Amino acid sequence: MNKHPNALLILEDGTTFPAFSFGYDASVSGELVFNTGMVGYVEALTDPSYYGQLLISTYPQVGNYGVPAADDPDFLSRYESARIQARAFIINAYSPTFDHWSAGSSLGDWLKKEKTVGLYGLDTRALTRHLRDKGAMLAKIIIHDEDVPFYDPNATFLLPEVSVRVPCYYGNGAARIALLDCGCKNSIVAYLTTPQTRVTRLPYNTPVDTNAYDGFVISSGPGDPARYTELLPVVREMMASGKPLLGICLGHQLMATAAGARTFKLPFGHRGQNQPVRLSRENRCYVTSQNHGYAVDPDTLSDDWQPWFINLNDQTNEGIMHASGQMFSVQFHPEAAPGPHDTRFLFDHFIKKVVAQDA
Repeated sequence: MNKHPNALLILEDGTTFPAFSFGYDASVSGELVFNTGMVGYVEALTDPSYYGQLLISTYPQVGNYGVPAADDPDFLSRYESARIQARAFIINAYSPTFDHWSAGSSLGDWLKKEKTVGLYGLDTRALTRHLRDKGAMLAKIIIHDEDVPFYDPNATFLLPEVSVRVPCYYGNGAARIALLDCGCKNSIVAYLTTPQTRVTRLPYNTPVDTNAYDGFVISSGPGDPARYTELLPVVREMMASGKPLLGICLGHQLMATAAGARTFKLPFGHRGQNQPVRLSRENRCYVTSQNHGYAVDPDTLSDDWQPWFINLNDQTNEGIMHASGQMFSVQFHPEAAPGPHDTRFLFDHFIKKVVAQDA
């Protein structure tokens, strides 16, 4: 380990945090965000929703269970995409020594292999409190005195960076699901693929023949939903089909926007594994995994749509449902990965509707 700080985190408001590098040694910039989860750094770092971001872990010690080995039979299921999506990982205390039956390398070695910056040795809780007070902001990490400009991923059209390039196919069931990939997590694909279904994962800019499918899913993904207006025509075609439609996270925001609602940027977002939401129709509560910086304004929904879930921390919208019951979306992640499994039943709810459509 380094004895003297060799890196500097600089926030756009001028605040600085000296730190040590334990990953790839290169200067980088992006949007600075924090995640309150205690575990799941492999899943979080490979989640495409973190593309272009500098990710802070508020949990103080990270790295003690390493990174899964390539010969682990569950290797692919532990990664939410084929690569690390975050630009940097910022932690308080790094454990270079790891102990887990499936581990094949240390977190630091993995970051270096993936050319991802890693910082440790700074007060991440003080940094998080700063963001909670001031709001989400841009930042840059300077290593070897090599300066870089600030970079705002939310000012960029990010979907070409995180979507598949060609259609991908999963399962051989009778019920046909089209999955519009806006930065989809592997776990979403896994829960949609059942003995009853076959899933076609489509690039974000693919025209969708609504007659060829029994149901549709719009995935999670990164960035500002207001920048993705070119997707709205295909979303509206899915809606007009009258077939089951599920939106997750970014997909939820795109569905709401296509229905005429507005989205807005949250002060510092929801990123963690313990976000409580309430099911408005039954007054039942669930603990959810979340990762988003924008939310839907429920007051701008048309009369055909109703709020479905509400966040109990700040009362923001966490889901909407159409009056037909065929179309619905959630802001949180029912697949979790990582996080609690409370809301995985939503996949069953959707698949039952798709199978009924095929019958």
